[in-house]
Amino acid sequence: MPALSDRTSKFTDSVIRRMTRISDQYNAINLSQGFPDFDPPKELTDALKNVAPVGPHQYALTWGAKNFRDALASKYKHFAGVDIDPEKEIVVTCGSTEAMMAAMMSVANPGDKVIVFSPFYENYGADTILSGAEPIYVPLVPPLFNFDPEVLEDAFRQKPKAIVICNPSNPCGKVFTRDELTFIGELARKYDAWIITDEVYEHILYKPHQHVYAMTLPGLRDRVIVCNSLSKTYSITGWRLGYVIAPPEVAERVKKVHDFLTVGAAAPLMEAAVTALNFGDEYYQNLQDHYTHMKNLFVGGMRDLGLTFTEPQGAYYVLMDISEFGYKDDNEFCVDLASKVGVGTVPGSSFFREPVNHLIRFHFAKKDETLLAALDRLADIGKLKR
Repeated sequence: MPALSDRTSKFTDSVIRRMTRISDQYNAINLSQGFPDFDPPKELTDALKNVAPVGPHQYALTWGAKNFRDALASKYKHFAGVDIDPEKEIVVTCGSTEAMMAAMMSVANPGDKVIVFSPFYENYGADTILSGAEPIYVPLVPPLFNFDPEVLEDAFRQKPKAIVICNPSNPCGKVFTRDELTFIGELARKYDAWIITDEVYEHILYKPHQHVYAMTLPGLRDRVIVCNSLSKTYSITGWRLGYVIAPPEVAERVKKVHDFLTVGAAAPLMEAAVTALNFGDEYYQNLQDHYTHMKNLFVGGMRDLGLTFTEPQGAYYVLMDISEFGYKDDNEFCVDLASKVGVGTVPGSSFFREPVNHLIRFHFAKKDETLLAALDRLADIGKLKR
């Protein structure tokens, strides 16, 4: 048989999705894959119910239905204070996963380099490799997961084509400050690099932390490529509605890549989702209050159990230190946690370029009863000590 591609030869399956399968295998409470177990807003599901019999059911415009793009531009104007041209600067994609892939393929050539902070969402390295580029990993240093400015500039000295920033960050919950983003922007201008931001957790923040839109910072309007989705904000991870916001010349290229990747996002889902994009400020305040409650419930329970973790600033993940349990392999620990304690989680090594084997990631986007049941089971975590 002919050989398969070298580019994909070292890929594994998604560790996150694998841990969901392991959770299911052992009937463990799944705190691994980041999706909620509560319903989307009723107004949104009612809108979908109304759309179902009448459509639209055929292809939308390749780069997204006009009313959907108009609503996105209006929302971005409200929260970021930036005027976005819905005709020239927005491309609707099948989730932020495709948004990131399309953005990366639009700017990176084979042999280019792309800076990725470590820890990172597992797709970033793969996206870089699929684009033919080479990732440069820059560590975020715990417990606050800040970066060393000199180490970051050393990476920029390698003349990367782009830097990827997840803000707020999966898996560590870091929220990049205005000063940090300004510094990154200065380096991007100095070394002529794109800034690709993943902002899917933009509305999930814990006081006093605030989300800063990198595009709004001085000199960055034409250098930032925003990747985002509706998945987390409206609890519709299965709808796969994402988007890219970029300068017109970049968006035009993203349109072409997107067209050949997936043709277009689901027309009836876009139609229904316009309802959510038009929600008022009260929705987003309630969302933040809800996630603050879930975060306090879960990490408060972890604290009561004497577990060691890093307090998240945003997103809905928490990294726990398992050093005290005596495991050399965090993958083995996570399988044992699922099979013997009944809680599913993700080994931290899947998020780090560095040899990190002492961290695991929980997510807490769950109903109170789910989180309380998980904490009840975690009370027996001591049985895993070696």
